[in-house]
Amino acid sequence: MNITIPTKCELCPRKCGANRAEGVRGFCGAGASLKLARAALHEWEEPPISARAGSGTVFFSNCPLRCVYCQNIDISQGGFGLEITTERLAEIFLELQAQDAANINLVTATQYLPWVLPALEQAREQGLVLPVVWNTSGYETLETIAALAGFVDIYLTDFKYGKAPEAAAIRYSQAPDYFDVASAALDAMCTQVGSPTFDDDGIMQRGVIVRHLLLPGQLEESKAVMKYLWERLGETVLYSVMNQYTPPQHFTDFPELNEKTTDEDYHALLDYMDALGMDDYFWQEGGAAQESFIPPFDTTGVEKAACT
Repeated sequence: MNITIPTKCELCPRKCGANRAEGVRGFCGAGASLKLARAALHEWEEPPISARAGSGTVFFSNCPLRCVYCQNIDISQGGFGLEITTERLAEIFLELQAQDAANINLVTATQYLPWVLPALEQAREQGLVLPVVWNTSGYETLETIAALAGFVDIYLTDFKYGKAPEAAAIRYSQAPDYFDVASAALDAMCTQVGSPTFDDDGIMQRGVIVRHLLLPGQLEESKAVMKYLWERLGETVLYSVMNQYTPPQHFTDFPELNEKTTDEDYHALLDYMDALGMDDYFWQEGGAAQESFIPPFDTTGVEKAACT
């Protein structure tokens, strides 16, 4: 397959202009090659995504947003992963389908869009029929969302920060434009794939799930985010509110992130959502921060298995 590697990369809202074709790495950390950290069944997404044997998650290396608290920091900012071809990526999709995956779940794939779309096209020509999930931070350009039309069935998107104040977006993600960018992208996602639909087994086939992670000390910002989403989108999307934040490292510049989210704040957020009328959403049981939501990034499923 012919891949057009960006010579002036504008795949994400950073629009850093890196000449990746010449090996220059963009803000995201990606260069001239496709890199994956893991491709395997994953049982810890929302129930209609992980139903059956699990979601066929493909974890891509590097990330355009690079939040300081990222739980996948080894691959999002550490650059861990193996370089593979587009043909191999198509094979991986089919291998996950053969393992009875509920879907193909592309985790932080924006920086590899020129590789991903041809791989999906090839896999479909060879028998891929599963829904495709675009698992994203929400920090996407409208051009990228438009390019995904006809390839992506489900958007599993974060909405991380509120509009006022934007201190958290700046402080933790160096993205003062996050709210406006994510709002426009979310509108485009909803227009493109419509309201959630499911098969007879309750497995999601199309639609949008909006995720929000409660961070330590950010209860009021989280309330503002959920109020905004509910008033803007109502029941046209599904909502998922998480309390699984666990410090990925010891922070000196962000001491507040050395603490886990408190149960009191999390339940206060859920109570607030109930009061808004949001009585149908995904939430996590107590102790979620101790659960193993982070899979081992050990290149499982990335290399082609040797014949025996």
